[in-house]
Amino acid sequence: MRSSTRIRLIEPTDAAPIAAHRARDFEAFRPWEPAQPADFFTPEGQAERIDSLLDGYRAGAVWPGVVLADDQVIGQVTVGGILPQPHLRRGSVGYWIASVAQNQGHAGHAVGLVLRVMTDELGLHRAEASTHLENLPSQRVLRRNGFSPYGVAHSSILLDGSWRDGLLWERVLGD
Repeated sequence: MRSSTRIRLIEPTDAAPIAAHRARDFEAFRPWEPAQPADFFTPEGQAERIDSLLDGYRAGAVWPGVVLADDQVIGQVTVGGILPQPHLRRGSVGYWIASVAQNQGHAGHAVGLVLRVMTDELGLHRAEASTHLENLPSQRVLRRNGFSPYGVAHSSILLDGSWRDGLLWERVLGD
């Protein structure tokens, strides 16, 4: 399956498939992500979010991508918090894969592809990421893509009414 995985910049037409995945996978993602308003799970809410992401892309602050398998949207991979200044040149990687496409290598391949975007297109020097301490599958994806853990961010995200710790990851690009 991995060979069919591609990424590309997100487009307004991606709103409906993303909303369908997010609505169907609401319970599966609930332990890992902050609560979202109801419209997040609608095509209209995703269209607004995509417009905002594309505004951030035009401003150079984010590279928002979708993950495709056999030309179908199955998830997202995003580089956020881009700091392009010569003395910083870093970005933070985030991703999700729809439950119907998990455990097929798509997340690992998409992260590898976005690392190339970070190096070749964005000219970044450092990639960062964060996972929950309990999210072992995501940690395996990062390890397989050359990331190393470097610290714990205590009480860094509010999930399901509780503040949770995050494991911080890094990779120097071009190595």
